[in-house]
Amino acid sequence: MSLKKSFVRLTTVTALFGGLYAFGEYVYKISSVPHTHTDEDDAKQDIAITQGRKFIRNHPDREDVFINSVDMLTLHASFIPAKEPSDKYVILIHGIWDSHEANGIYAKHYLEKGYNCLLPDLRGFGKSEGKYIGYGLNDRLDIKEWIDWVIQRNSEASILLHGMSMGAATTLMTTGEYLPENVKCAIADSSYTTLSEEFAGTYRLFKGSVLPIPLAIAIMRIMIRIKSGFDINDVKPIEAVKRSVTPTLFIHGDDDKFVDPHMCSRLYEAASCPKHYCMILGAEHIQGVVTDPETYWNKVDSFLAKYFL
Repeated sequence: MSLKKSFVRLTTVTALFGGLYAFGEYVYKISSVPHTHTDEDDAKQDIAITQGRKFIRNHPDREDVFINSVDMLTLHASFIPAKEPSDKYVILIHGIWDSHEANGIYAKHYLEKGYNCLLPDLRGFGKSEGKYIGYGLNDRLDIKEWIDWVIQRNSEASILLHGMSMGAATTLMTTGEYLPENVKCAIADSSYTTLSEEFAGTYRLFKGSVLPIPLAIAIMRIMIRIKSGFDINDVKPIEAVKRSVTPTLFIHGDDDKFVDPHMCSRLYEAASCPKHYCMILGAEHIQGVVTDPETYWNKVDSFLAKYFL
């Protein structure tokens, strides 16, 4: 082989690996580096959700509370007690690229029903420490710590977990763990089945996604393993629900373009716990609560009337 051909091949291989590495850095940045909702983003959201944010931010009884995770990160939550003393608690778990304020619209409903509301910032978001997005894997352990925080505050507490999107996946992965009897039931709004499937579905939506999906997901898996320290193949809410004994309501919007609505059906079918199912017609991703609030809250309230006693 001539020196010229060897140089051309070396240059080609170097360019190829350089391109794959650059792609890996790019997808890691957009998939795993936390960034939180800002007030400028409010224009893109329903007014009721924006009002919910302000409701939490300005609530006169809101308290900032902090705990340490098992790996010694400082985690933050807002706590709003019910107007009257109550043993009912809801832990509201937000989705990706946001903070606990996103769940203000839900907290308002639960406060009206006499629940104490705990709204954690997932690691890397809001006021919680963390340098990468965990997609529910480490977050499930953080929620267990928040459950313990509630029980230490009130040993008679009855606890509901209610999560949206990544928060829904976190909810389901938490129910796959051993939980104290204080946790009575859970609501998962728009969860994915597995992280690898969700990445594959999201990658299909990228403009200019020229790499084959298996190769793209393999690169993402390697980069997240190196930079974040976990394997995306371990993020499997669909396996967690098979172990769960916590009564669970699965909710999804049938017009969701971000998380395939069929994932909700598969999660429901796989779950071994007492389970209920609600598909909100015409709702996009985690928009059921504003697209059809009557159906949404009627289903939630009837579910809680059966299990949250």
